[in-house]
Amino acid sequence: MTLHAITVLGHDRPGIIAETTGRLAELGLNLEDSTMTLLRGHFAMTLVCAGDATDAEIGAALTPLTADGTLTVTVREVPVEQPGATGGTSWVLTVHGGDRPGIVSSIVEEVARVGGNITDLTTRLAGDLYLLVAEIDLPAGTDTTAVDGAIQAVATTLGVGATLRAVEADEL
Repeated sequence: MTLHAITVLGHDRPGIIAETTGRLAELGLNLEDSTMTLLRGHFAMTLVCAGDATDAEIGAALTPLTADGTLTVTVREVPVEQPGATGGTSWVLTVHGGDRPGIVSSIVEEVARVGGNITDLTTRLAGDLYLLVAEIDLPAGTDTTAVDGAIQAVATTLGVGATLRAVEADEL
């Protein structure tokens, strides 16, 4: 079984998800992970599928999506990695405040500094208000009070608010 990463990007229209996933199902591919969203009116989808089809076969099956020139599709094989228990802890980081360059890079640098892994990150701009929500995994033994303090210091410098909280087991 091979894993394939597939991206579909471009102008939004009804039916993109149905057409893409239908063509993948016809190839016998199993959709294992996905994220789909609108970014300022532009459709963005990333899928990880498992199956025996080749990248070329998948690309050919998805070519009709690109016929009008409004969508771009990419396909590439990705290594099959067995998820292992990290022994770490899961956290949710939220940041909100006035929009300005450098919010994401400055805040997530503090997560990276301790070996934390961002497993999901979403940002939204509503007028002048900027919102970031990230799910992060911190390695076992991480001094989370120190990480929170570092994030708070950066947030203060940027003029935004930040909250780091542990994920409860029933939230997963």
